[in-house]
Amino acid sequence: MFKDLEGKVVVITGAGSGLGKSFAEEFGKAQAKVVLNYLSDHHIPDVDASIRLIEEAGGQAIKVQADVSIEDDVNRLVNTAIEHFGTLDIMMNNAGFEKPIPTHEMSVAEWQKVIDINLTGAFMGAKAAVNHFLQENKKGVIINTSSVHDTIPWPNYVNYAASKGGLKLMMETMSMEYAQYGIRINNISPGAIVTEHTREKFSDPETRAETLEMIPAKEIGEVQQVANVALFLASDFSNYIHGTTIYVDGGMTNYPAFMGGKG
Repeated sequence: MFKDLEGKVVVITGAGSGLGKSFAEEFGKAQAKVVLNYLSDHHIPDVDASIRLIEEAGGQAIKVQADVSIEDDVNRLVNTAIEHFGTLDIMMNNAGFEKPIPTHEMSVAEWQKVIDINLTGAFMGAKAAVNHFLQENKKGVIINTSSVHDTIPWPNYVNYAASKGGLKLMMETMSMEYAQYGIRINNISPGAIVTEHTREKFSDPETRAETLEMIPAKEIGEVQQVANVALFLASDFSNYIHGTTIYVDGGMTNYPAFMGGKG
């Protein structure tokens, strides 16, 4: 379906687990050339497994360790992709971090860590990609992984919600700035999705029931459903989509608390 992705070079941050791992494998199945970024050594077995899957599917892949909160690391990641594969076509700023802390107990360091990874990391990745696209006169693609919490408040996650809210307006501003060069910049905002990080949580009957109450579709999402949107936004099927956030959330952002006359 996404034949135009064959041979395209895509960098995916946070590809060692969760959505990033799924993104990498699905781009590999489309026979893209995938650069899998990971942070910690414990991600290496999963990254290597993804690389094997990608190569078996006819794609190509390399792995690059980098901390997206460090500008030199981000630039090295992008430059490695360009040096190895000759160019960059798609930049996916996917790496993210969250940890629940009551706002009145949150230290500035705890606030800053999430902002540095989720927002500043995406800015630095997008900036590096834009510079390459402009230098090469290339109509490249940037996709950021945001969250339904770029619009829905989330108590005890004030740093996360702030980072995703900022990411939404950052994307829209950059898109307005660079759409004239054919550079497409968009966000994907997942809702409740089953990953290896959330599987145990959603397996708890009480937690699952509470979550489903917030989702009009009454289903918790799968990583494949988010990856499908990533492939679409990277492909020529979406070549007139600029500055848009696509919510993959079963309708969660429609504020289902008002359903059934509640509120």
